[in-house]
Formats: sequence, C-alpha cells, structure tokens
Amino acid sequence: MAGALAVTGASVASAGQTGQVDTFAAEAQRTLHGLTLEEKVGQLFVTWVNGKSADEVNAKNQADFGVDTPAQVIEKYHLGGVIYFNNDSRDNFDDPVQVAKLSNGLQQAATRSGARIPLQIATDQEGGTVTRMGAPATEFSGAMAISAGRSTANATAAATILGKELRAVGINQNFAPDSDVNSNPVNPVIGIRSFSGQPGLASQFVTAEVKGYQDGHRLSQTVSATAKHFPGHGAAPTDSHTGLPRIDSTEEHWRETDVPPFKAAIRAGIDSIMTAHIQFPSLDPSLEPATLSKPIITGKLRGELGYKGVIVTDSLEMQGVREMHTDAEIPLLALKAGADQLLMPVHLDVAINSVVDAVRKGELSERRIDESVLRILTLKFKRGILFSPYVDPAKVMGQLGTPANLAKAQEVADRSITLLRNDGGVLPLKQKPASALITGWGVSTTAQLAARFTAHGTPATALQTGQAPSDALIAQAVAAAQGKDVIVVLTNNIRLFPLQLKLLNALNATGKPVVAVAAAIPYDAGYDETVKTWLASYGYITPSVEALAKVVLGEVAPQGKLPVDVPVGADLTKVKYPFGHGLSW
Repeated sequence: MAGALAVTGASVASAGQTGQVDTFAAEAQRTLHGLTLEEKVGQLFVTWVNGKSADEVNAKNQADFGVDTPAQVIEKYHLGGVIYFNNDSRDNFDDPVQVAKLSNGLQQAATRSGARIPLQIATDQEGGTVTRMGAPATEFSGAMAISAGRSTANATAAATILGKELRAVGINQNFAPDSDVNSNPVNPVIGIRSFSGQPGLASQFVTAEVKGYQDGHRLSQTVSATAKHFPGHGAAPTDSHTGLPRIDSTEEHWRETDVPPFKAAIRAGIDSIMTAHIQFPSLDPSLEPATLSKPIITGKLRGELGYKGVIVTDSLEMQGVREMHTDAEIPLLALKAGADQLLMPVHLDVAINSVVDAVRKGELSERRIDESVLRILTLKFKRGILFSPYVDPAKVMGQLGTPANLAKAQEVADRSITLLRNDGGVLPLKQKPASALITGWGVSTTAQLAARFTAHGTPATALQTGQAPSDALIAQAVAAAQGKDVIVVLTNNIRLFPLQLKLLNALNATGKPVVAVAAAIPYDAGYDETVKTWLASYGYITPSVEALAKVVLGEVAPQGKLPVDVPVGADLTKVKYPFGHGLSW
C-alpha cells in the first residue's frame, strides 16, 4: 500500500477521540496530494464488475470495459468503488466465502493500481425485497415491516447485524436505509422499502438504522450507511428506472414531509446520501433531474441542510437521468450539481474521459474534483477502509447467519404481521386446522408458506394462481378448497392486477374460513370488501413467511401497527385503515 495510506494504530486511536474529523481529513489531504488527475477522477466512480472472482475472465467485462477480468477493470480506471449484484445479468454472489475472496482480490487490484487506494465495496442490502446477499447470511424484513413492529431497538439491531455480516465478506458500504416517505400509495418503486408514510416515524427508524450500521468501537465491523433518495422519492407516480418522475409537491409540503428523515440521517452522522432521478419543479423550475440539479444538491442538501458528507448519485444507467442528456454530459452535470460519487455510468470509459477532458479544457476545475475526492478519502479513513481493507475468508462462515442473528431476524418479523380486519372473527382459529390451502400470488411464496404450515403441524397444499388468475385457475382453487379447514390467499398489487379480487370473491363464496394476506404493499387490503380477515406481512422473505404461519395458526398474536394510511381502493382521498391501526387478540 502507498506510504500515504500507512495509518498507524496510534493515529487510529487518536481519531476516536476529539480530533477524529481533523485526523481523517488530514490523512485524506496527504493522500490526495500524491494522485494524478486520472487517479483522482477514478476515485469518483463506482461501477459493477462481471464475475465471482477478481481474476475470472468474463466476456461481459470485455464488452463493458475493454478488459477481461474484474481486477483489470479496477486497475485500468483507478476506481474508487464497485457495487455487487445478485441478478441474472450481473451476479457477484455465490456463497459468503467466495464473496470474501472476491472482495480481497479486488482490494489487491486497487492497491496495485496507480492510485493504490482501497475500494469502497457497496451493495443494496435494504432487507426484505431488496436483499443482495441471502442465506446463509441473515435475512431481515424490509423497512416497512420493521417499522410496523414499532421497535427502533430492533431496527438498530437489524442494521448492526446486516452491517457486520456485510463487512465480514468485504462489503463496506450499504446503500441503505431507504429514507423516502411513502406518501403516495401508488408509488411503483418505493412502497414497502420505505419505513412509513409519516415523516416522524420514518425519521425515527432512519436514525435507528444509521446508528446500527455505523456506530461501533470496531471500524472493521461497521459499514457506511446511505440515506436515499434525496430530495425524496416517496411521492413519485412513476419508476425512475424506466422514466423520469415528476413530483409536483409544493416546497412547503416537501419540507414537512420529505426532509425530516434526511435531516435525521444527517444528525445521526450518515456517511453518504444518494440522489434521486426525479423532477421537482418547486425546488428547481429548470426540471433537471435532482441528481443533476445544483439548486437541489448544492442549494438544498449542502446549503440548507448543511450536509458535509459524500453525495452519491443513483445509478446513472437508469432512464430517469438519461432522458435529457447524453452519457458524456451526465457525469459533468452531476459534479457541477454537487455530487461526489458517480454510480454505474452506462459507458465507464466515456464517463471518465468526459470528466478528465472537461478539467483539461477548463470547463471543470481540478479544485472541484479535489473537493469530492477529499470527501471520499475522508470517508474511507473514517470507516477503516484504508487501513483495514481485507477480510479473512476462513472466519466468514462463523460470522454469518449465526443462531443469535437468525433468532433476532425472526423476532423482528414476528412483531411485524399486522391484522387489519377480523370482522368475522376467523382469527384466532377456534382449533388448530387439520388442513389448509395456500393460494394466490407467488410460486415460491405459496410453496414456502405451505411448507411452514406443514412444519407447524397443519398439512397444507400450495396452489399459486399468480397476479392475474384465469377463470380456470380460480375454479381449480375453489375445487382445492373443498375439504380444507382454512384458506390463505396471498395478494400482490391488486391495483394493477384486479383479477385477484375475483379469486378472493370466489374463495370467500365457498363458506370456508378465508384469510387474505397483503404479501407486499399493505394497500391491497383497501380494495376488497368481501373477505372479513386481512393481514399485512410487508414482504415475503423467509422470516416473514414463518411469522405469517405462526400468526394464522395462533402461535403468535399479531403485534404490527400500520406505518401508512391504507386508502379506500383507488380513492386516495379516503382512508380505510389509518396509520397506527392494528388489531390483536
């Protein structure tokens, strides 16, 4: 490692005292002085890499970056960071030991590059539906499920565990917690990723999770948290992955609703804040996406809110940021707006060269580049990345998915299940059912819930009918319900897939006890008047499914309270189940 990065144990210890910020800043300043322009610009960028080991030859790397291996991507561009994914096109996760070795290999490549600066290695581990590293790591419920349990202590515990497990495999930055206030029930991209539709509750849980991710006497067990998506994505009517949402809230409404969780995150010492690709005319009449808006990023976030940490863009390959500008223009506009880290540009080579060329032509000052690099380096010192970039693969399996961690995840999920309606008194069941039908949405979720029922002593049959059940599937479900003691119907987004109501009506007409479950967004319950018993689980990861089984079978009483208002179907002016509602027995 470069001499400038040789941080001694004494300096780390002193940094933990009153001179912490000054010590990190001084170390960062010394490191900055040794970098070329190209190396400085490389530190601004965070990209994906293709492969599960640093030296894996993957054809996608050649197509994306003009080199063969992930390590070569790091060395070629002097990158400041990478981000891991677990999807079909970009899959970096196989098992925890493999991930740890990948991280070590990429860190070695970073210290071989010209900059010789270890990487921020990031991922999106929000919990719930946004989980990149699954079992055998500990899987936690998502934000809205956690806040439904109303325990900020559990939120802190969940973030602490997630952070330690991420750091154990070499991931040192988590793009969480989602700090949006889901004020729009038809928001297609935030929903249960948000803690609440109320800014006060959202702020409490954002604070709790930031504390869990970042606080701790051992820097090697903490990760940088990231509050997202500033100035607030909760009211968006469309998905910024596929379009450019426009939010027409007044500036006053923005201050009252969207700002508080970000203020809370800043007070809690959040390491980084992610921008949103949204138009917000009351904050910037030019209609530039917030990511590229100087009035929003520099004016509001830096100036008004006084944020001094790292600002990272949301992915620059998303359509929301690409509708108005070319891929060469976007990085320059983001830097001019006040962003520090540029996440996932479509063409990394084009993006980096556009910034370097702009500095050489005088369009962008090197001093402006230095400001962002200093923030990034300071964060890397603060989080222990520059003096502790490596992990021990031999110790990983003893740190992930421990019995204590799994028990805490189940405890959190058990508190989340919310009983919204119980007019017929179906729950608690008068006696343990001898058989059950689990039907509705979700191939794996219906099967998993049926397996959990069976494990708890009630043999269950799974019959998934999808989000748009055909008449034939509905008839099959009605036939399967015959002879069953209880029917559980899982729903997912009735607003967009109303045929699920037809399934509910048909099963309710059988006269059998029917329990409907909003398996994702709780707003589904507002669309139905037929079924007398409704639960909300706010997600369908393993602990949530187990908690759901225990509640329906009477082993656990529902404890959850709604973190949002549930309107009357599509009529957003009327509330059917208000914030804080939740029945029990």
